[in-house]
Amino acid sequence: MNTAITRMFGIRYPIVQGGMQWVGRAELVAAVSNAGGLGVLSALTQPNPEALSREIERTRTLTDRPFAVNLTILPSINPPPYAEYRRAIIDSGVRIVETAGYRPEAHLEDFKTYGIKVIHKCTAIRHALSAERMGVDAVSIDGFECAGHPGEDDIPGLILIPAAADKLHIPILASGGFADGRGLVAALALGAQGISMGTRFCATQEAPLHENVKRQIVANDERATNLIFRKLKNTARVAKNSVSEEVVSILNRADSNFDQVAALVRGANGRKLLETGDLNAGIYWAGQSQGLIHDIPTVSELIQRIVAQARLLIGQRLGQTLVAET
Repeated sequence: MNTAITRMFGIRYPIVQGGMQWVGRAELVAAVSNAGGLGVLSALTQPNPEALSREIERTRTLTDRPFAVNLTILPSINPPPYAEYRRAIIDSGVRIVETAGYRPEAHLEDFKTYGIKVIHKCTAIRHALSAERMGVDAVSIDGFECAGHPGEDDIPGLILIPAAADKLHIPILASGGFADGRGLVAALALGAQGISMGTRFCATQEAPLHENVKRQIVANDERATNLIFRKLKNTARVAKNSVSEEVVSILNRADSNFDQVAALVRGANGRKLLETGDLNAGIYWAGQSQGLIHDIPTVSELIQRIVAQARLLIGQRLGQTLVAET
């Protein structure tokens, strides 16, 4: 499957694993890359830049194929040492970086100086155009269906992807709601050059999550998410559980504020949930693609299934439909 994305990153299939907090670790990343996709380490999953360097090296012991590192930039009173994480990425010889969150220009100059390809994750076309002007090599367009932060415009991928393709001159990864070969074919038809998947890769054997979480993703349907922080203009899509329901209920009150839910949404609570399988210990990210996830395969089985289904759709079913109607 030869697209601008596969050529740019030296991968076999235009399938990218999203850089997910607590999930983007060496085991999953290497499995995705070994299967022909692009695995993505999460830099801020590691407690410090030195630990990130070690995780990069650990990934290299598991794969000799290309992989990327995600650096999510968030405004904060006490921000992580982003410059040191950036230096760890550069010094480790990583060739592909996914940036997300706040404007990446503070990091882009260094990355480009060292020949690193940069994908920037966006939830709006105006942000993607801004990233293109900054000089990123590709963008990942997140539709409203995605887990994590879908932005405030509420535009689904069916509109957002082709609208972005009409205006951008760099390759596009479609993200949000993708889980199978049908989605890959749809993304290519809409003008993207590949797909990025997060929730689907969480429900694989190599994902470093408790089995309870994986089984819950399989059990859930497309309705089993909550949008939290809407009134704070920092919307986030998470799995539906007792904690996210409580957060929604509190923030629906007219006089509510973030301080009233801060203890419920602590990152440490979410990490505990993922690691222990206590599904009501905190909140965890999940997209509407849960409705398309019905098993927990190996990463290799999943990618081969997606590619086979996509090829069947492109080569047989769509062709037969068009011929029949003609």
